[in-house]
Amino acid sequence: MTSIVLAGGKNLRLGRIKALEIIDSKSLIERAVERVELVSNQILVVASQGQLTLPDNCKAKILVDLYPGKGPLGGIYSGLLASESSHSLVVACDMPFLNIKLLHYMIGLCQDFDVVVPRVGEEKLEPLHAIYSKNCLDSMKTLLEQNQLKIDRFFNTVNVRYIERAECQKFDPELLTFFNINSRADLKQAIKLVVEKGL
Repeated sequence: MTSIVLAGGKNLRLGRIKALEIIDSKSLIERAVERVELVSNQILVVASQGQLTLPDNCKAKILVDLYPGKGPLGGIYSGLLASESSHSLVVACDMPFLNIKLLHYMIGLCQDFDVVVPRVGEEKLEPLHAIYSKNCLDSMKTLLEQNQLKIDRFFNTVNVRYIERAECQKFDPELLTFFNINSRADLKQAIKLVVEKGL
């Protein structure tokens, strides 16, 4: 399994490079890579040109986004194209509490599907905590070239397995795996969660 960690983006709401924010002495990108290391034999970090460097002991490789400015869809496409695996786990670097048991569960289901994605509400998918197969590449490229950047736009053209909210909660009752950091308030909340729950 290859893991693709998305670390690009303009970081407008936080005002700083999100991937380098520190929680409990580790940057968000280090936390994400450490988590996915437990389920991966290849780790790709997709970022904009010159945006990020990784520590020398990091097992991940940085990839430059082939579609800069096109949002997460461009990052997923770039990682999937470079992946050595038929299926790749995609996560955002701003999710500091990735639940390994849930990730293992999703990976166990992926062989029969092109996309495995949590659906935690009627209209609420988690496409940046999902698994994609290389069969998605053509549809993604078409959307990118048409500047249609909503990730789930192609889901009706491929075989999708939705992981429902109750399924996710068997592994992660509070759904903290989907907690993501967009603002300084989120960052404070994440630090508080680390202290209170030892995450």
